Amino acid sequence: MLIFWTAFQSAVSPMIVVTCTELNKEIQKVHMRSHTGEKPYSCTTCGKSFSEGGTLTVHMRTHTGEKPYVCNTCGKRFSNASTYKRHTAIHKEEKPYSCGTCGKHFCRHDYLVFHMRTHTGEKPFPCSNCGKRFPGNLKVHMRTHTGEKPYSCQTCGKSFSKGDTLKVHMRIHTGEKPYVCNTCGKRFSEKSKLKRHTAIHNEEKPYSCGTCGRSFCRQSTLVLHMRTHTVLQQLQTVLQQ
Repeated sequence: MLIFWTAFQSAVSPMIVVTCTELNKEIQKVHMRSHTGEKPYSCTTCGKSFSEGGTLTVHMRTHTGEKPYVCNTCGKRFSNASTYKRHTAIHKEEKPYSCGTCGKHFCRHDYLVFHMRTHTGEKPFPCSNCGKRFPGNLKVHMRTHTGEKPYSCQTCGKSFSKGDTLKVHMRIHTGEKPYVCNTCGKRFSEKSKLKRHTAIHNEEKPYSCGTCGRSFCRQSTLVLHMRTHTVLQQLQTVLQQ
């Protein structure tokens, strides 16, 4: 306790002796939870617990969808101050960390470290449940084992394990289609759908039928086509009998 109190005094000023006010007591109380593991603040939606009330407040926004921090440049919204601060660096073009392999720049050193693993193939984080390895945080992957889905749609109540999946889902309700085909102007709610669509214009048909040689731009279309051969074979068998 003395170590913490001395550190707190030094953080304020080495020349000032801080008196024990109610505020100082609260700061010390919160700090001690890092040692005791006490988490008195619980989420009423998912039951997850936290050591600080402020952390619970930020967590609740994953359920409510509240994003009080707005970027003045592009209007994008964020649920917490730290994510907002990292985002603003994009507009300021502060990217001092460069990849020695491809030259790509990053605003944070940890982003560069993560990016470098795309070149090296390094996956230093193994999952203790299934053994699968990852180049970065296991938090999202672990939800496949725990079943945790902390991101809830406020319109229909459906829950998701990833925030990005919720974002795409919300477009069902809002009708938003941000991905536009440059050839015909058709709009899509997902990037993957736009990619499949553009294959029509590019005449990219990588999926071929092994029976008749016909090609398709989507694997699902090939699967449907293959069933026509199966049905024909069944009819021929019946007729031969």
